[in-house]
Amino acid sequence: MKKVAFSGASGNGISPLEQILVKKGYEVYGSDSAFDQGLDSSNRKALETAGIKIIPQDGSGITPDMECLYVSAALNDNNPDIQAARRLNIPVKKRSDLLSEIFAQYPKGIAVGGTAGKTTTTAMIGYILDSLGKKPCMINGGMLCNYQDRPGLPNYIYNEGEYCVIEADESDGSIQKYLPYIGIVNNISHDHTSMEKLVEYFSVFASHVQYGLITNYDCPLARKLTCNKKIFRYSIKDASADIFAENIKTVNHGIEYTLDGKTFRLNLIGRFNVSNALAAISACILLGIDKYEAAKALEGFTGIKRRLETVGTSNNITVYDDFAHNPSKIGASLSALKDYPGRIIAMYQPHTPFSAVNTGNEVADVVAQVLNDDDIMIMQEIYELTPQDVGISSANIINRIKANGHANALFLPHKEDTRKFILNNVKPGDRVIIMGAHDNSLPDFSRELLKEI
Repeated sequence: MKKVAFSGASGNGISPLEQILVKKGYEVYGSDSAFDQGLDSSNRKALETAGIKIIPQDGSGITPDMECLYVSAALNDNNPDIQAARRLNIPVKKRSDLLSEIFAQYPKGIAVGGTAGKTTTTAMIGYILDSLGKKPCMINGGMLCNYQDRPGLPNYIYNEGEYCVIEADESDGSIQKYLPYIGIVNNISHDHTSMEKLVEYFSVFASHVQYGLITNYDCPLARKLTCNKKIFRYSIKDASADIFAENIKTVNHGIEYTLDGKTFRLNLIGRFNVSNALAAISACILLGIDKYEAAKALEGFTGIKRRLETVGTSNNITVYDDFAHNPSKIGASLSALKDYPGRIIAMYQPHTPFSAVNTGNEVADVVAQVLNDDDIMIMQEIYELTPQDVGISSANIINRIKANGHANALFLPHKEDTRKFILNNVKPGDRVIIMGAHDNSLPDFSRELLKEI
């Protein structure tokens, strides 16, 4: 039996890979600083249930008989596990290296890229293929609600057939590593790095497709992507695209749309989810699957944890938990909620100082554009802010929102401030949405908030 270790074991990108290697018969060890601090206990329990042996992230669990140490992109060479592996001459590889190796083992790999929607689209494709008995492998950064009842974390499906569906991350440029049978680009918008770099990453990705490239015809930058293989385009705005959804309308706890006059429903809210569904259906079309059969299967899809997830409703107040962390995602989530009646109380916590500086002005602009005067926007202090980050604060973004004419914008640095404000001001008919990435306490925060409401 091969023996490997993972550092950053609780991460959404690493955890499905750990579980897949267990399924492949590996002896898998995992460490995470959050576990050492007594945090992410539910993730720890789930991973242990899946067969991963948890070790401290102090280097002590790295042993000479380990074949490789796989690490999160967030870790640097000062990490004790990495230093121990170097001393023992154990190869250290990135998460994306292993993902690329697994992906290459399947003859028909579908890689889903885009600065928004790729997690949901990846899950949709995996769910459709699984529901239709195609026995896919799916590796994702989000937790599929449909698979919550099985052991481990529900961010993967494991089979050894011909299909493998992965979420291809552009944030670290690793999207350029993959050679997909089918590549998908949902959109290209400002996030993580400069727009020039993002366009470069997606252009390289597009050039690597082996059979077909699927792009969102409604995104100008995605529409411009070219390759020397088949190009298939989807749209919710332009009937000249290869597949087009129309008559989109909100319904209770969902959304309806028509394809060629046939009506289908999603158990998700937001027009952007119809766009995600079209991307998934397009992949099925290129795989030779009937588009109506794919759309019908998708009606059973119940979504991704933390993707505009409905936490619950109490006293006619609904709470949502959302991973939104860039301008396009925040705008899409708030716009989806505006399709329904009721005031919005939104809280957004930027995850890094770089994110706040890189996209803060755009976040402020989209918030001021989407929210009405009676809606309330709250921002907590940046999650990973350090004393060295002088002059950077969520307060700067709040000031720009106010300058754009939205007076109901508040800087409340800590969760306790946010909790007290919401509980003192929320009223029946309101929708409360908690937004942000990296901070694994946000889902629990939203659930506790619902209980107090």
